[in-house]
Amino acid sequence: MEKDCGAWINLLSHKIKTQLNATFQSLGITGVQSWVIYHILVHSKDGPVYQRDIETAFGLSRSTATGILQLLEKNGIIRRESVASDGRLKRLIPTQRAVDLNAQVHASLLETDRMLTRGLSEGQIQLFKEMSAQMLQNLEAWDKTA
Repeated sequence: MEKDCGAWINLLSHKIKTQLNATFQSLGITGVQSWVIYHILVHSKDGPVYQRDIETAFGLSRSTATGILQLLEKNGIIRRESVASDGRLKRLIPTQRAVDLNAQVHASLLETDRMLTRGLSEGQIQLFKEMSAQMLQNLEAWDKTA
């Protein structure tokens, strides 16, 4: 039986996670944590980053995001700082350790993307991104009807 789109996406996702986990093991972080660290570093330059931003950016549940952020905080990669205007909100602040990890994290994420898209034209890569965005919209619309 030929793999359907969902099976291919699952296979790619598993391979990427496995590769990134192996790449970052020596740094004491996981592939998912590397993406979160990079996101916080990039977006904190433009303003405050909160847990809900991580949940939205990566499609994570609140409990999953909480677990990832707690580990990053425990490992000294981020700090969570209360916001004066709303005690429930915690701003995510990268520490010096996050800054120190940034070059390796960024380089590894770029290399993973380069290997993933090797042999594909710019047009094929753009088409893949457009198709993936449409598939995500389809699934989000499906969630709303269920």
